[in-house]
Amino acid sequence: MSVRPSFVEFLQKGVVVFDGPMGTEIYRHHVFTNRCFDELALSEPKLIRRIHKDYCDAGAEVLTTNTFGANRTRLEKYGLGERFEAVIRAAVRLARETADQADRPVYVAGSIGPLGATARDEEGNRLLILEQVDVMADAGVDFILFETQPHRAALELCAQAMRERPSIPFVLSAAVYEDGESASGETVERLLAPLPDGLPEPMAWGLNCGSGPHGMLSAVDRAVKLVRRPLIVQPNAGTPKEVENRLIYYCSPEYFAEYGKRYVQLGAAAVGGCCGTTPEHIRALCETIKPLTRARTKPIPVASTEQAELKPPLPLAERSRFASRLAHRRWVASVELVPPRGYNLEDIVAKSRLLHRHGVDAVNIPDGPRASSRISPLITADRIQREAMIEVILHFCCRDRNLIGMQADLLACAACGIRNILFVTGDPPKLGNYPHATGVFDTDSIGMVRVQKRLNQGVDLGGQSIEPATAAVIGVGLDPTALDQARELDRFRQKVEAGAEFAVTQPVFDPDALLRFLDRVRQYDIPIIAGIWPLASLKNATFMKNEVPGVVIPDWVMDKMASVSSRDDQLKMGVEIARQAVERVRDRVAGIQVSAPFGKAEIALAVIDGTAP
Repeated sequence: MSVRPSFVEFLQKGVVVFDGPMGTEIYRHHVFTNRCFDELALSEPKLIRRIHKDYCDAGAEVLTTNTFGANRTRLEKYGLGERFEAVIRAAVRLARETADQADRPVYVAGSIGPLGATARDEEGNRLLILEQVDVMADAGVDFILFETQPHRAALELCAQAMRERPSIPFVLSAAVYEDGESASGETVERLLAPLPDGLPEPMAWGLNCGSGPHGMLSAVDRAVKLVRRPLIVQPNAGTPKEVENRLIYYCSPEYFAEYGKRYVQLGAAAVGGCCGTTPEHIRALCETIKPLTRARTKPIPVASTEQAELKPPLPLAERSRFASRLAHRRWVASVELVPPRGYNLEDIVAKSRLLHRHGVDAVNIPDGPRASSRISPLITADRIQREAMIEVILHFCCRDRNLIGMQADLLACAACGIRNILFVTGDPPKLGNYPHATGVFDTDSIGMVRVQKRLNQGVDLGGQSIEPATAAVIGVGLDPTALDQARELDRFRQKVEAGAEFAVTQPVFDPDALLRFLDRVRQYDIPIIAGIWPLASLKNATFMKNEVPGVVIPDWVMDKMASVSSRDDQLKMGVEIARQAVERVRDRVAGIQVSAPFGKAEIALAVIDGTAP
């Protein structure tokens, strides 16, 4: 039987999913707030066990004990002060039993909330905390979670108490609101500043409660730059509305999970839920961020030392017509066409012929965009090249195949003469119509760039020689408007170092944002192609702004689209905005990739040729 790693070790291996609130679930099971929720571990253990099991079944890897207010003085209000130890032991036992029955590592956090109105003098508060910690540790928690702490003084008090229990790991988590401040007005920078000398550092810091998913975002962005330890993020489910004397949260699981993904992209080590979230929110969170965890924590394995000799790759200009234009600094124009959901390829081949007649250099073929299931992009690309006589740029994502399958498909590309390949990590399955599909993510786009570079040098993943070597043109994606610019810049650096030879940006609606980004990547001497999306209507613009990950549409663009009323005029406005964007960045980029909204190639051509849409 394998030994379960400590929680500190588990936290270092990848993103961890915490459970959601206990109080919200107790209330949802029709227990009124005039009862002592902590005591339910004694009087209604089946209910507490069921809540833990629901979170565990949803995928939570940390279960939090039902002890948020289980200190002696709080329990005295209910005549239970002398039973505080029994309450805590029962709560820990229920969480521990549920965790131990899981078929994967699940950990138990001993919850200690703010002392609030029960506070004594400093010495009394320290003893109040310690007696809870001692019972929890003896009962079997994996670590102590000081959560929803209201201010810096409360955080320091918890650390002072833990100074006397150096062997027990703990987390300090502060409550922050929409403005990124505590209820008393302390900033994130103040709340999460290094502790005074002599106080033990927590194994992780946290932000929880106080704010919904969107409101927590800026606080997380600031926090990850401050702390030297992992950051745990547990927002509320937005701001509740009162309906017939009940507080109702309107944040959907999908909305919550999308923000969970953003926290991870900013650098959060763990994500969970606080007030208003449910097991369904945690399930959606797991399905969205766990595939990203695998991509982030699985490097490409190093081949054995007895590997074939790497050969010089074919010069870039000789690999394809598209590559030749890039190598000689000649403008390139490509159009993105999405493969059909069925298997009839006649329409997309006909559109590709049209693009070829108009002098377009290549057709971009996405690989399951937004986790959709469509005909194989490789088959689509092969048919287009053979029948439309135009080169393709095949998008290649890491979501659906393991490393062996991906290498096999790269060799298939070489066999079919598909030379231009754009590597992307891929959207998690949760974003598409097949949310229960498994995302493989053996590696990410950076790892696959390394694989393709080796294949271009005649050596496969296992260090074995292949003859002849492949001659792919290696492309990568780029997001100039990413929320975490530092992370995007670092990943672009890694992509270039791994072997990227050109980049295509996400659709850019703010040319100035792209130009600012280009200023920051001047040192990387690879061609960058601007992604351009002509908006087909105000409805299309609204969908892109709110629903498509990685796309940022400025308010001024939305205002322009809303300034005209008919669909035809909105389409003309969308094309005009796209043309202006192209002209604004033309002398700074190697070319453009124009998307064809709803598969309408003539709209893309209107941007490229300047013709009427």
